[in-house]
Amino acid sequence: MNFAARRALVCALPAAALLLAVTACTSDSSEATPASASSSPASSGRQETSTSAASSASADRNTAMAIRVTIDGRPVDGTLNDSPAARDFAELLPLTLDLEDFHQTERIADLPRRLTTSDAPDPAVPRVGDLAYYAPWGNMALYYRDGDSASADLIVLGHVDERDTERLADAGHITIEAAP
Repeated sequence: MNFAARRALVCALPAAALLLAVTACTSDSSEATPASASSSPASSGRQETSTSAASSASADRNTAMAIRVTIDGRPVDGTLNDSPAARDFAELLPLTLDLEDFHQTERIADLPRRLTTSDAPDPAVPRVGDLAYYAPWGNMALYYRDGDSASADLIVLGHVDERDTERLADAGHITIEAAP
């Protein structure tokens, strides 16, 4: 093989590899586009991202794993959402925790370890019945009154039935486990 042929081959190989990589990436992203588009058919482009993020933030409060929360000996039904932090929290179950009041709004307890905060849902104002994780302190919060504002440091993990949250204001102990 002469010098000119070798030079052409050396130049062509990286170009071919780049073309192959771009084609593979384009193929994957075009397959992903219909899935995200089907979750939010009315939106498109950049608006789709924010709309789908907003809908996932509200959906994150509702679905995934049924739990039983026992507040000072009385059971309450609840759910954990399908966020990575909630799945990480579920790995800790069953948990029995001592509660203390925080700002006459929520009962808090230290967790045995920190939870993942990757791919956290968009910040949302905590509502009565929300079970949440406050990342800077590594603790769990259960709201018996609505919170004041949304915070990127507060990750809503799930929700318990609001009818039973008034007992939380004075609760000293809580057990959280997967529902039977």
